[in-house]
Amino acid sequence: MSYITESNILVFLIQIAVLLGLARGLGELFRRKNQPTITAEILVGVVLGVTVLGRLFPQLHGLLFPVEATQQNMLDTFAWIGILFFMLDAGLDTNLATAWRQRGPALILSVSDLIIPMALAFVLVFFLPGRYIGEDGSVLAFALFVGTIMTISALPVTAKIIQELNVYRTDLGLLIMSALTINDVAGWVVFALILGFFTEAAFTVGSVIFVLAATALFAGVGLWLGPRAFDWVLGRMRKLNVPEPAGSLTLVCVTGLIGGAVTTGIGIHALFGFFIGGIVAGESDLIPERTRRIFSEMVHAVLVPVFFASIALRLDFVGDFDFLLVFFIFFVGVFGRYIGAYIGARLIRQLHVHGKFIALAHIPGGQMQIVIGLLALQYGVITDPVYVAIVFGAVLSSMIAGPGMGRILKEVEACDWLSYMPVEGVATELAAGDRDEAIRELCGRAERSIKKIPVEELAAAVLERESQNTTAINNGAAVPHARLAGLKRPVVLLGRSVPGLEWNAPDGEDVHLVFLVFTPRDDPESQLQILRGIAMALAYEDTGRRLISESLTADGMLAILRRVVNETPPCRIQPRGKRKGNPGAAGIGGKGPETDENPEK
Repeated sequence: MSYITESNILVFLIQIAVLLGLARGLGELFRRKNQPTITAEILVGVVLGVTVLGRLFPQLHGLLFPVEATQQNMLDTFAWIGILFFMLDAGLDTNLATAWRQRGPALILSVSDLIIPMALAFVLVFFLPGRYIGEDGSVLAFALFVGTIMTISALPVTAKIIQELNVYRTDLGLLIMSALTINDVAGWVVFALILGFFTEAAFTVGSVIFVLAATALFAGVGLWLGPRAFDWVLGRMRKLNVPEPAGSLTLVCVTGLIGGAVTTGIGIHALFGFFIGGIVAGESDLIPERTRRIFSEMVHAVLVPVFFASIALRLDFVGDFDFLLVFFIFFVGVFGRYIGAYIGARLIRQLHVHGKFIALAHIPGGQMQIVIGLLALQYGVITDPVYVAIVFGAVLSSMIAGPGMGRILKEVEACDWLSYMPVEGVATELAAGDRDEAIRELCGRAERSIKKIPVEELAAAVLERESQNTTAINNGAAVPHARLAGLKRPVVLLGRSVPGLEWNAPDGEDVHLVFLVFTPRDDPESQLQILRGIAMALAYEDTGRRLISESLTADGMLAILRRVVNETPPCRIQPRGKRKGNPGAAGIGGKGPETDENPEK
């Protein structure tokens, strides 16, 4: 029997300290350069692994990462705990309920983005030389695995990009996140099934039926009954006064562990179970955004960096680098996901520029591709050179997505979103005590600008959108919005609540500034740029603090915003009225826009 010695513990602690310290430190530098932190984490593993340190200083590398089985198993176990909890966090951030509400356009977009890149990769992979196929794999298994890998997009990477571009809370951002959510769930189900088929010791019709039935039963029952059971347990814990957020975090972890245990028993890998467990926990309304953020920050600050650094330790990124293979994996993956998403966007009648933005949002491979590729490598379906190519493709696609999406947003013209805010639409002191009351109060102020739609219908439209995903942004602000049929030009209102309103904000803080935005249903561009313009203005110097803390009249608040709008880079979409030669919305204090005679709800 082999026991862990004090020497093993010493080396293990040094390994974790070195990997975590360097990965986090370099990751912070990359983050400040607007590059994905996974690039830094893998780079640390490349430098400390056989690629660099093992070549230049083999003795030092042997001391730091000895080949003893017990020592390697300790590091591997820690790394795998990290990726299991990474999948749990990915599921926790997967808003399946919101995706389901958007199931029409989001489903079409997701299906297009799944089928087209998978079919393209599946066909082209057959032209690769047989030396790239793993010892335990077949041509069919190799093609299916690579085809599936090429369809997976990195939802966390895209979410971060559209947050930084101030698109996350728009309808376009909601569509992208909904489609990627469906893509993630469907992609992982497909991958889990393929993995279950080709890792069965006895590959028979019976085993195939069992894997299909067990996976469908677990996913269906888990996603249907799981959230109800989770809420019931968490509710009982609250009645017993279990401390928070510790109680919620414990239950989230236990849910993931149970899911991982069940799927391991089925034979489709624990990662899928942790992912479904995260979705189950994420559907709960009892877990506030602040608690979710605490869990995510813990996972990404401690566990994830060690995993991605450790997987690069034993790969030779020089000896196993195949330029043609890297180019093939990168080009087929990026091109396939881009074309698939763009075609899907056009099928749901998105504008050309929005279609390009959606397509670029689907190209990052990121962590998901690396994790799936690692499983294929471990099961002998692919070889080291193929996995090295997958890693390069995933990192490169994540690096080019952000700048590309930023350039797309510059293709549209400028607007002055503040000109849509009449002075009577500014409430310096909201009387409302909660979110719904604040929305209704501001809708009442919109009555002079939107005369043909009752206040109750305006509020219902905004609250319906709010139920899909919170519109609170950080720094004490929220941007509730709705698109209305029959509205000729946008209307923007502003309300201030000095005490603050609970809005389930990502940072857990109360909301003090509420920007209510109405835009024409047939003009998605204006909503996108108005919401972006508001977010950019609030991020400028101390705008938010001044609007909240200073004793201001409506004219004074508008004057602060006007100065900021004039000094910040302009938002890029010109109002519809101005494109038609119409002066557009009323100026500050002027008459607001009206609706057509028979507006739809």
